[in-house]
Amino acid sequence: MASSSGHLPPDFRVSYRIYSAEEGGRKKPHFQGIRWDFAYEDEDISPPNQTFVIWPIFITPSGEMLPEGEPMPNSGLADMYILNSAFREFHSQHIKLGTRGYFREGGLNIGPCEVVEVLALHQNPKL
Repeated sequence: MASSSGHLPPDFRVSYRIYSAEEGGRKKPHFQGIRWDFAYEDEDISPPNQTFVIWPIFITPSGEMLPEGEPMPNSGLADMYILNSAFREFHSQHIKLGTRGYFREGGLNIGPCEVVEVLALHQNPKL
């Protein structure tokens, strides 16, 4: 079932923390609309060069989407969207409450995240 915006509802929600530049994180500000990927903490599930195309939309604690282009906090919540439906079955087997991972930019981990809620992961269409 699509949301009112015409997109599928989010698959899952994570809490996140973005590394500071001193921790090896980004030197430039991050903002709503950035297209970081998601990688699992367990490298047996997510090898370092694996790309899943799971993008975040950053939200407020009450679940409201932050405006496009707005700087985002260094920690908070994000709704995650699996864009590559060929991996949807794979992620349905691995995403659960407490699953840990990272936001990735290129080959770098930008910050840790943890699944705090499974949303429409099992209802959104699979190939």
